[in-house]
Amino acid sequence: MSIIELKERPTIADDIKLSDRYNQFRELLSELKKKELSQQCITVINESIEEINSSSFAGLALKKLIKERQSAILKLIEKEHKITPKNYYRNLWGLFGMSGFGLPLGVAFGLSIDNMGMLGIGLPIGLAIGFAIGLSMDKKALNEGRQLDLEIKY
Repeated sequence: MSIIELKERPTIADDIKLSDRYNQFRELLSELKKKELSQQCITVINESIEEINSSSFAGLALKKLIKERQSAILKLIEKEHKITPKNYYRNLWGLFGMSGFGLPLGVAFGLSIDNMGMLGIGLPIGLAIGFAIGLSMDKKALNEGRQLDLEIKY
């Protein structure tokens, strides 16, 4: 069983953002076709494609549907096969670095100089730490062949 094709929609050419999201979803599907996926994953992906193909939505509703299906597919392949798009871990760990490392560092720094206004100084430090961890994980995924040649932009 293989991944089915996404139906052409000439009506979306008027909306640039919708067209970009639709093309990004199409690129994701073409990248997934290059990977070895389980039958269960392919079945779920095909159900999502069928839902989009049979949808009569247009405009904002279609854009929302595509984003939901794309996110569900990315979660599934990350969970089942550990396959991720480019910069997946960088983005994930950047957020975690700010909240998990940056805030505690900022609080410690603010308390040490007795000025809690300096709380925000830890956020860029945490962001840098998170980016460094995420970039190393992205590089590891690329070396192991678990990375798609596609960066997801929302």
